[in-house]
Amino acid sequence: MLWSTSMRRWWPGKPWGLPSAAASPWAAAPLDPHTTGAPPPRSAQHPPRYYGCGLVIPECLTSCRILDLGSGSGRDCYLLSQLVGERGHVTGIDMTEGQVELAKKHIAYHMDKFGYQKPNVEFLQGYMEKLGDAGLADDSYDIVISNCVINLAPDKRAVLREAYRVLKPGGEMYFSDIYSNKQLSEAIRKHKVLWGECLAGALYWKDLYSIAEEVGFSPPCLVTASPVTIGCKELEDIIGDYRFVSATFRLFKVPGSSRAGPGQVIYNGGIVGHERELVFDANFTFKEGEAVDVDAEMAAILRSSRFAGEFLIRAGGAHAAAPQGCCRKGVKEKICDPFQLLERLEASGPACRPGGTCGPSGCC
Repeated sequence: MLWSTSMRRWWPGKPWGLPSAAASPWAAAPLDPHTTGAPPPRSAQHPPRYYGCGLVIPECLTSCRILDLGSGSGRDCYLLSQLVGERGHVTGIDMTEGQVELAKKHIAYHMDKFGYQKPNVEFLQGYMEKLGDAGLADDSYDIVISNCVINLAPDKRAVLREAYRVLKPGGEMYFSDIYSNKQLSEAIRKHKVLWGECLAGALYWKDLYSIAEEVGFSPPCLVTASPVTIGCKELEDIIGDYRFVSATFRLFKVPGSSRAGPGQVIYNGGIVGHERELVFDANFTFKEGEAVDVDAEMAAILRSSRFAGEFLIRAGGAHAAAPQGCCRKGVKEKICDPFQLLERLEASGPACRPGGTCGPSGCC
């Protein structure tokens, strides 16, 4: 049976053959105390189980406009609608009419619980490869999120291209998904059970970097990674030496005018829930009041995005020759391979995971 995007995300039981991190709602990202301290109320009819592959709740959300690709019954959207506040807005889009209608049923309930005078969330039926068909305009969102659904899209370039189109300049795509350690064979990609388990559609992680560049995004920022274990002998035999990982990335739509070389930045500690430090990704952790040398890409991201007001950004920096792009040699080598990051995280232990006390070994 080939499961749809929405069935995969919200099926009220354990996915067949995958008792893994991929099926865990919070596996691919550390929990943010600010986020988890005030979860949205859930109406009695809302599905009690959840099968994304990460926590796709980035920082600094107040008053933002957010688009959720593959929103299912709307749980991520309702959490986000509380975090953006009444002046923000959240749009969920899903291809399944039943899920969209189910999500809509809970709008009044959540708006009442949040104390909002008018709804700040909407749900649309449509395809993430064709957002224009759903009436979504260019440069209209601050953030696009996605939770383990892009792997189910046959045309992943179209998904990223549409996400880039609807993002405002400086906007961010923050998403979790499943990736493979090499390009999948035709037999794997056509296996219906593996497709329903979000494995047959997994993107080779290096292809994400090339597609992102082709579309116009800045090089992907790897946030964190979690293992995907199969737990089924039959599927393991089919998969062979392929490996899979659940990973969270952030991509930014950086305007050309923001690119001005490497710099030195100082975080002001102004983001609620991240006052002492901001773990931006696997390569950069910013502590309050501490100067950090960043490459041109990170300087441009911070300068052009919603994070601009949270940093003092200076041109130059002690490491002006810091490496650009993925895994280039220089003063510091960036971690771009989610499998490499996973190995470091597992070797270092829980305290060294992003959001822990020391970060990935050798990367910060």
